[in-house]
Amino acid sequence: MILLGLTGGIGSGKSVVAKLLQVMGIPVYDSDSRTKELYETDLTLKDSMIELFGPDLYMGGQLNRRMLAERIFSDATMLKQVNALVHPAVMRDFGKWTSIHSYSPAVVMESAILYEAGLDNHFDAILCISAPEVVRIARTSNRENMTSKSIKARINHQLPEAELVRRADYVIINDGAHALIPQVQQLLNLILTKNSTNKLYTH
Repeated sequence: MILLGLTGGIGSGKSVVAKLLQVMGIPVYDSDSRTKELYETDLTLKDSMIELFGPDLYMGGQLNRRMLAERIFSDATMLKQVNALVHPAVMRDFGKWTSIHSYSPAVVMESAILYEAGLDNHFDAILCISAPEVVRIARTSNRENMTSKSIKARINHQLPEAELVRRADYVIINDGAHALIPQVQQLLNLILTKNSTNKLYTH
């Protein structure tokens, strides 16, 4: 089984590519949605979070997300401590999920912070979805109630696009001009036949 990490900046179209991969028969693990669940379902993580923040962090067994956000986004040290608990929990869950999909020749983890979380070393290859900043801002503005200024601020807090592209093994261009389906199909052909080259653009 080939483990593929899927990443890209805000508005790049990671989720669109993830859905195409699923349609083509490749299981995709959505780390963002799973992380939200793990705060309450992974008992090791939950116990560690209570030890760090106290029992008030959970109300009726459910995470007080507002309290957590207030604590970690105003304290870089606390954020680092939480990440040190969450990221191993994600990889534990991904390992269990992968075993369920052992029939597949490849599985994918979609994560916006694959590199920032230090998860990239767990994968055989990394796929970056790339799009011009102006396109990413327009997409994000259309789907979320955010101003261009707010979106740019979020972009500036992520790894630069050029760095994501440089570090990736595969790059798919999602700028609206290059058709996505042929790129995703070519990617799968390359990966599944192991006929790949580093830093390859699939279009």
